[in-house]
Amino acid sequence: MSVEFIGMIQPQKVSETHLAKGPAIDIEYLRAFAQAHENAGFDRILVPYQSTSPDALLTVAYAAGVTKRVNFMLAHRPGFVAPTLAARQIATLDQLSGGRLAVHFISGGSDAEQRRDGDYLSHDDRYARTDEYLHILRRVWTEAAPFDHHGRFYRFEQAYSDVRTKQAPHVPIYFGGASAPAIEVAGKHADVYALWGESKEQVREQVTRVRAEAAKHGRSVRFSVSFRPILADTEAAAWERAEHILAETRRLRAEQGLGEGAPLQSEGARRLLAAAGDGVRADERLWTGVAKEIGGRSNSTALVGTPAQVAETLAQYHELGVTTFLIRGFDPLEDAIDYGRELIPATRELTSRVAHAA
Repeated sequence: MSVEFIGMIQPQKVSETHLAKGPAIDIEYLRAFAQAHENAGFDRILVPYQSTSPDALLTVAYAAGVTKRVNFMLAHRPGFVAPTLAARQIATLDQLSGGRLAVHFISGGSDAEQRRDGDYLSHDDRYARTDEYLHILRRVWTEAAPFDHHGRFYRFEQAYSDVRTKQAPHVPIYFGGASAPAIEVAGKHADVYALWGESKEQVREQVTRVRAEAAKHGRSVRFSVSFRPILADTEAAAWERAEHILAETRRLRAEQGLGEGAPLQSEGARRLLAAAGDGVRADERLWTGVAKEIGGRSNSTALVGTPAQVAETLAQYHELGVTTFLIRGFDPLEDAIDYGRELIPATRELTSRVAHAA
């Protein structure tokens, strides 16, 4: 299958090396950010979810209105909106965007983050709720008649939606999580299973686990891996840039009174931090310097090198069964533009060549 590239936009400039400044929603920046991804050749754009951030669904709606071709991925946490309402909201947005929507469902890897929005379920219960939630969404999107539901987390009567997704049978479902309960949910529901940037051996292991789980339900799953490419004209310059990014991350964290981040609760964060063992490099190009500094939060592992070198590494992940790469930079807008110049075209060319040779 051809390779897919996903970027990420936020409504203001912020990253590990850039403190947020100005209003929470900078409309001019958001418009430029979305259009830059479309012009750079990205297939899809993620709008992330945080308990303090502007609403992701409305952000997607705006970004879809200022672009024409690029698709979107809405990050959505089950538990804060009734699944019957969420099904109609997602279907409506898919229709209004012209069938350009996918949804990444996030059960939640941090108790503290969940509790900001009033969710006090345990880790495993959150995944159990996601299982029920996705089961309901898929029924609302596809059932021809109203239906009742009486489950562990949700109960309703005569649920039905007049609006259906433009895509059939429904929008693509992206899902992540490395724990045993998460793998079970992925096997039942995920169209695309998403991993953070792990080593090739770790990715091979997860692909095998998820495929086996999906096979129990007669399903197949595609795979996505997330990286933060750090590029330069030479390999030495790329590693020098990586060290500068780490130094700037440390400086800004110290300025905010933060030290080295404690690891998140999630199994995915633990796997990400373990990718390089006691060091910060794994395989040829995987670098975990920033990931270890911030405790494995978000997709924070990098691939470091020239565009050709990083494209070659991405092609190696593609051979392991990865069809999607979520890439974003530490200089968010500028890096998105830069990826479109060489990295994305070079990766597409390499993976296409391998596919034709096979």
